[in-house]
Amino acid sequence: MRLTDAWPKPTRSLLPLNRAEHYSTARLEELWAQRGGSGRLLKASASCVPEQAAVPSVPTEADTVWSEKSIAAIPHHYLSSASGAPSMGLLLLALVLALALGRTVAARCPAVCVCDNLRAHVLCLRQNLTAIPDTIPELTKQLDLRGNSFKVITAGAFLSTPYLTHLDLSNSQLERVEEGAFRGLGRLLHLNLASNSIAVLYQEALDGLSSLQQLILRQNNLEEMQPGAFSRLASLTLLDLRENALVYLPDMVFQGLQSLRWLRLSHNALHVLGSEAFTALPALRRLSLDHNELQALPSDALARLSEATRLELDHNPITYLAEEAVAMASLQHLSLEHAALQDVAPDAFSRSPLLRTLDLAHNQLQGLPALVGVGGLVRISLDGNPLLCSCLLLPFHRWMGRARVQTEGTCVAPPALQGRPLDSLRPSEMKCGQPQVPIPNPTVPSVQTGGTTSGPCPTGCTCSPEFHHANCENRGLRKIPRGFPTDTQLLDLRRNALGMVPMGAFLGLKALVSLHLQSCGITELHPGALRGLPSLVYLYLSDNQLSTLVPTAFEGVPQLSYLHLDHNAFMQVPSGAFQLLPNLFSLHLQHNAIGELAKGDLAGLAGLRWLSLAGNVIRSIGPTALAATKMLEKLHLERNSLKEVPTASLHHLPALSELKLSQNPIKHIRDGAFLPVSGSLQHLYLDNMGLEKISPSAFAGLGPKIKSLHLESNKMSSIPVMSNFTRLEILNLRDVPFHCDCRLLPLYRWIEKLNLRTGATCASPAEAQGQKVKFSTTFQNCPGWRARGASADKAKAARKPSKRKRSEKPPSKGFRKNKA
Repeated sequence: MRLTDAWPKPTRSLLPLNRAEHYSTARLEELWAQRGGSGRLLKASASCVPEQAAVPSVPTEADTVWSEKSIAAIPHHYLSSASGAPSMGLLLLALVLALALGRTVAARCPAVCVCDNLRAHVLCLRQNLTAIPDTIPELTKQLDLRGNSFKVITAGAFLSTPYLTHLDLSNSQLERVEEGAFRGLGRLLHLNLASNSIAVLYQEALDGLSSLQQLILRQNNLEEMQPGAFSRLASLTLLDLRENALVYLPDMVFQGLQSLRWLRLSHNALHVLGSEAFTALPALRRLSLDHNELQALPSDALARLSEATRLELDHNPITYLAEEAVAMASLQHLSLEHAALQDVAPDAFSRSPLLRTLDLAHNQLQGLPALVGVGGLVRISLDGNPLLCSCLLLPFHRWMGRARVQTEGTCVAPPALQGRPLDSLRPSEMKCGQPQVPIPNPTVPSVQTGGTTSGPCPTGCTCSPEFHHANCENRGLRKIPRGFPTDTQLLDLRRNALGMVPMGAFLGLKALVSLHLQSCGITELHPGALRGLPSLVYLYLSDNQLSTLVPTAFEGVPQLSYLHLDHNAFMQVPSGAFQLLPNLFSLHLQHNAIGELAKGDLAGLAGLRWLSLAGNVIRSIGPTALAATKMLEKLHLERNSLKEVPTASLHHLPALSELKLSQNPIKHIRDGAFLPVSGSLQHLYLDNMGLEKISPSAFAGLGPKIKSLHLESNKMSSIPVMSNFTRLEILNLRDVPFHCDCRLLPLYRWIEKLNLRTGATCASPAEAQGQKVKFSTTFQNCPGWRARGASADKAKAARKPSKRKRSEKPPSKGFRKNKA
């Protein structure tokens, strides 16, 4: 018998073979000789581990020493018998070597992480990592990287962990996922990218995820998903895109998702859907489009979903359902509650013959006609509608009786029937004693359809007829070429030395939705430069040299929703330039040289939701500078020169939910600083400001709403009591020099009750330096501490049974009492 016969041969499912490289034949012979072993056994073991094996990672010296000591400790008579025949000692030696190999794997665990090699789980939670650790064990299956600071996931970041099945990168400040970032993760099933700042999903960003089943992109800043971004995700069953900034869905955007069953698009700003947006989703069963800005039902797009059974369109400003508006052959459940419906055509649902439940609650319907073609309908909800139960509603009332449809709704008029359930009325009670005003029939929104004629592609560019995408990036162009296919929807002209954009540069591209002009050295946008682009939603002019804009620069782009003017040379906001942009949703002016925000600078932006002015030199904001943006939800003012909170300017922002003031030289936050937005503010960033003092009532009114508060890296030694902050999910107090004396006791008691990691640390006095505030012992000498501690001990004692009572308890099932 050779030593090889007793050695458990490593396989990919247990340990990689290369983990045993330091147990070469020569080393085993040396260790055996030290124990006085016979040469015959060593010669027989020459094939134990090949010396020429691949060595991608070298074990540490500590591992080798441990292994040698273990082997040296084996008694010689365990390793051989008097006759020279192999003994059970061989098995012991094999076991020791196997344990040494396991220790080598464990040694690869990154210092800031927790590794469970038994279950192949690695946890690197909230460690401020800026790059993916390169020493994660190769066989890891579940990797949790939540709460870090990655910013970018680079190409091939996970090539060293090919066995991952679950990857969590949520809350990690991600702004970009490079193309090829997840290549090599062919076994990954679940990917969580929620709560980051990803704005664009590039074409090959998700390549390599052939087995992925669930993709979570909730709560990002997604504005655009490039055609083909999902083309390699054939196994995906759930795609969660809730709470992003999507305004438009282009044709074929979900191509490749042939297994997708649930698509979640709730809480975006969608108001334009391409007629082929949902094409190539043959397995889709549920579509969530609630809480968007659809003004008309996207009938053409929905008709492509022949297998969908559930559709959610709640909270959209849809006013009218026209004839055959809902044409979904398999639809069973339709929800349209809290919309703006005023009228429904009799055959609005006739092309959805399997419809069973229809929720029209909380609309503006005074009634419904007798519906046609819905023989399977069993329930309609009309709760919360101003139902006029007169003779005008008789046709519907008789129909619901014949069809035996359960109908929920209450009469608002006439006065004699007010408050009566609709299904309790008799036809004789539904009278028209006086001339009735007919139910208003709102104007049906018109839908424009354009041709899709393709044409040639300009020299030097690449045009994709399948995705309606034209790419001229970095082709050395000196002017904007002509002759793109008329159905082009995305045009990429980045990194060309264009210098300026002349009038009518894009005439004929009526279907264009996304235009990329970043890094083109543009100094001037001529009047009417964008004329003829009625469908344009995204315009990227970042990283140019623009310093001013004429009032007619944006003429001809009424649907523009996202405008990127960051990293230019503006010294002031180009006032007047936004008057022609009634649908602008997000304006990026960060990293310019803007010094102030004055009255009228944002005129015309009544629908603006996001405004980024970070990285400028803003010293003042006029009291009415933000008055034109009453719907603003996110205001980013970090890295400016503000010396105080612009409280007066906040009076005009009743919907503001996120305010960033980080890295401004604000030394003191005064009482009531955030009162104007206390009813809506949820996320407040006050970190890295050199803040020295926070007044006792600085956060007055914020308690019930606030979810995250960032105060890290400041200079104050204490903060006010915040016990009314009852919904906090994030509280960051790292790198704040707290003075842990009795004046900080209220904060200590509050933090002690929180189920949050705050990072609060004592900087003084000397005996408490470095201690976490939550666990510091310096507060035990404070007045009132002992009484509180005694009452706590008494309560604890009341819960804990006495020694005698414990001894009288019966033994646990399955165990005997141990008399010893």
